[in-house]
Amino acid sequence: MSYVAPVKDMLFAINELAGLSEVNALPGCEDATAETVEAVLEENAKFAGEVVAPLNWEGDKAPSYWQDGQVFTTKGFKEAFKLFGEAGWQGVQHPQEFGGQGLPKLVATPCIEMLNSASISFALCPLLTDGAIEALLTAGSDEQKAIYLENLISGKWTGTMNLTEPQAGSDLAMVRSRAVPQGDGTYKVFGTKIFITYGEHDMAENIVHLVLARTPDAPEGVKGISLFIVPKFLVNADGSLGARNDAHCVSIEHKLGIKASPTAVLQFGDHGGAIGTLVGEENRGLEYMFIMMNAARFGVGMQGIGVAERAYQKAVQYARDRVQSRDLAGSAGPVSIIHHPDVRRMLMSMRAQTEGARSLAYVAAALSDVAHHHENPETRKANQTVYEYLVPIVKGWSTEMSLDVTSTGVQVHGGMGFIEETGAAQHYRDAKILTIYEGTTAIQANDLVGRKTVRDGGATAKALIAQVRAVEAELAAVGTPDMLAIQAQLALGSAALEDVVNFVVANVKQDIKAVFAGSVLYLKLAGIVLGGWQMARAALIAHKKLQAGEGDAAFYQAKIVTARFFADHILSAAQGLRSAIVSGSAGVLGLPVDQF
Repeated sequence: MSYVAPVKDMLFAINELAGLSEVNALPGCEDATAETVEAVLEENAKFAGEVVAPLNWEGDKAPSYWQDGQVFTTKGFKEAFKLFGEAGWQGVQHPQEFGGQGLPKLVATPCIEMLNSASISFALCPLLTDGAIEALLTAGSDEQKAIYLENLISGKWTGTMNLTEPQAGSDLAMVRSRAVPQGDGTYKVFGTKIFITYGEHDMAENIVHLVLARTPDAPEGVKGISLFIVPKFLVNADGSLGARNDAHCVSIEHKLGIKASPTAVLQFGDHGGAIGTLVGEENRGLEYMFIMMNAARFGVGMQGIGVAERAYQKAVQYARDRVQSRDLAGSAGPVSIIHHPDVRRMLMSMRAQTEGARSLAYVAAALSDVAHHHENPETRKANQTVYEYLVPIVKGWSTEMSLDVTSTGVQVHGGMGFIEETGAAQHYRDAKILTIYEGTTAIQANDLVGRKTVRDGGATAKALIAQVRAVEAELAAVGTPDMLAIQAQLALGSAALEDVVNFVVANVKQDIKAVFAGSVLYLKLAGIVLGGWQMARAALIAHKKLQAGEGDAAFYQAKIVTARFFADHILSAAQGLRSAIVSGSAGVLGLPVDQF
């Protein structure tokens, strides 16, 4: 089965939950009318479903390969990427002055989801390029912007992010790559970088590597890291490509999943030094790189949602087609397994978690748009703060969710799910990396605790909890059995989240290890409660539409049922998570390390 983008559900989340009309009213977002956005999504759905999705299985069977320093991508990828660039999909959210469409992040977000549903391996190249574009827009010089941005946004060139080294891993204080100034404004870069997504490939004319390295007199630690542009081919003054730079791919990794995406080991400077130019100021590289990382972290969260949606669609189709056993209520003969209660439970779990994560991510995207475009600086700042709180949740919770959903997808297929030819296992394998790269779930959780909760004394988290409680009051006022059931679990969830936020803030100084022992569970709890909040909002909106006799009644009724399932089966875990976080550190830390 191929992929059919859930455009109707995406538009519901964009319009009803994320507030497209409010985003459309922002300066610079006037083109994002409801009609335009629907047209963009419909076109993107065709591209993702017809051009990219058929390549996904092929990429798993015949991955990218390395030969004599070059990487050759899966057959069809190069042609599809050319079409991707020519259609303007790389530039959906990037400035018109550099050839982009200048649309809000809220519009780009479903496009990112669709591309990842179609093929994560393919979508990784645009994702890293988006990060490079964001970094150069923020910290690049006018000359660098003029040289690189239009080519990156058009898809003629692609971008990479070079952080990790063999001895460093996630500890960037250990970065040892060197950048030696040449006296003419350029630097010679030396070092090895590993795990570089699309660090070498055959899909674009040039690859723009953004590389962390140290200058000779840089201080130790993260304060001594600078950021450099090191292109695969040097760029002449007239913008044409010049000589091959001394940046070479020496191997690519053999991986569990995302096999068609080449993960390169890059060697800089083995033949005299790779020529690079400084981005911004020396020793501020990590600050600039975090621009790329935050863009990429949100994008990886969308990857989780995208692969979960694809796995759900495949599982539903199989459950409709697979005939086995009689209906429990009685049937003349065997029925398709979608009639069996536990299969329906699994499918609802997949559906509800995917919709909850999608809704929260789209709401976060709208917050980012307000933070970038609103006329009032205080409003911009307030929305940016909430967006930054949500980014580790979108990344961490959505990707952990995708593992659960893709695993369940295999289970729906039964024994056939364990057979590669059905394709269910590929989604499971592809999803695993999402909880690891761009910062593991623990790194996202550490960020959520340290930078996003402790730093402001829990104020941002509690402001969100107040919004959740306002929805609880609306649910109670409606008073139907479904709304009351959702309200009961949402109230338990918001209370659990508030308890945990208070625990984190009160104990981080006196017992920091106890707090961080529960950090991943805190992230999961926040995702569940805030995702449940969005599902509850969706149920309320659906109820109002049904009462008014508006729109597709079956669609809105499904929204209520799905929200009810989320409350009963997902949100109901909140109190257990709270207990594990507040009281569970003894079990985490009690065993001496030499007893493991």
